[in-house]
Amino acid sequence: MIHEIFPVGPLQCNCSIIGDEATGEGIVVDPGDNIPQILAAAAKHKLAIKQIVITHGHIDHVGGAMQLRAVTGAPILMNQDDYEQLGILDIQANWIGVAPPGKVEIDHSIKQSDEMKVGSLNATVMHTPGHTEGSVCLYFPTEKKLIAGDTLFAGSIGRTDFPGGSMEKILDSLKGKLMTLPDETVVVPGHGPLTTIGEERENNPFLK
Repeated sequence: MIHEIFPVGPLQCNCSIIGDEATGEGIVVDPGDNIPQILAAAAKHKLAIKQIVITHGHIDHVGGAMQLRAVTGAPILMNQDDYEQLGILDIQANWIGVAPPGKVEIDHSIKQSDEMKVGSLNATVMHTPGHTEGSVCLYFPTEKKLIAGDTLFAGSIGRTDFPGGSMEKILDSLKGKLMTLPDETVVVPGHGPLTTIGEERENNPFLK
């Protein structure tokens, strides 16, 4: 499994480039900005980007998706419960002082238990509302790796004070879904350092 992670944009969103060495197929998760860097990383690993996955509809995660689609032709996938977030991207841009990205179009909606393939790699979609209504995570069971978006961070959880946020729902998502994963699962949050499910189960104050 090829997996390169680097922060993009002013809010330093963790963008993931994931690929299968055997087939050269790849996906990009949360291309919020810095599209030339993302394309360079894909080229370095000789990956053809087949899908663009958005964990939720905040500008720092979706801002560069249309530009990446224009170059790669890859469809953009996101949960439909966050479509309304895309209607306020100009407001989100104003909050953080960046230029609005323009209209963002989603090609396919992804939902709980959908299976996604990247060459020979398989991931399961976990719908984890709370940070936003349409937040999702991607779980790669063979690799025991979770792309968590802004649902879970090292030592913290996603904010729930934005439109569509709910503390009750994010705690349900965390305890009912993410905390059922094996302790050794590596967690790639939407921002900040990597962690594990076991570490968060043991030490995250929100999960006590």
